[in-house]
Amino acid sequence: MGARAPGRRGGVRVVLPGPGRAGAPEAVGAFARLAVASGARRLVLLSGRGEEEAQAAERALIDSEADWTILRAAWFDQNFSENYLLEPVLAGHVILPAGDVAEPFVDADDIADVAVAALTEDGHSGQIYELTGPRLLTFADAVAAIAAASDREIGFTRVSPEDYASALAAEGVPGDVIDLLIYLFTTVLDGRNASLGDGVRRALGRSPRDFADYAREAAATGVWKASEA
Repeated sequence: MGARAPGRRGGVRVVLPGPGRAGAPEAVGAFARLAVASGARRLVLLSGRGEEEAQAAERALIDSEADWTILRAAWFDQNFSENYLLEPVLAGHVILPAGDVAEPFVDADDIADVAVAALTEDGHSGQIYELTGPRLLTFADAVAAIAAASDREIGFTRVSPEDYASALAAEGVPGDVIDLLIYLFTTVLDGRNASLGDGVRRALGRSPRDFADYAREAAATGVWKASEA
């Protein structure tokens, strides 16, 4: 996860520490000041939805003299096909410290479209967009949708955060990454974000992409073929 500002026409792209992580407010503030001093006007911060810790980084951007836009995004659909959840999907069994709390998963392509619009079009300066998908799903629901789209059997098991952290440590995952994941699954995924945002429609004038559409399109690429496990 990171703070990204991709674009053109005076916009810039940079990867900074995740907005909720240590040092992020200082890094975002320093970058924003440097960008403005260098002539860039429009800056976009990819922030976390429901993450109070990320708001300090947001304030650092707001306090700059930039024409800022903040994107508060839900959990990415693409985590299941491009990130840390791909391997367990390929293995046929996803094990997470996530229960019945629903999440409005968002397609990363929608996030990119909003970021490009904010950097290349007028009317987005000073806006905070809550970016979500069009419906709520639990992680078990999401795994079931992937299983249906890929025509595979994929199980889902809930474990305690302690057991999950221990399993990650045994696989050699760095401690700071484990801490971040546990924070996301225990704090951010506590029900505070179990609601839909209107950011995609406000920014783009259309509905956000549905998780089922993402799952069908990703499955068609072959990324979840069992032979890749």
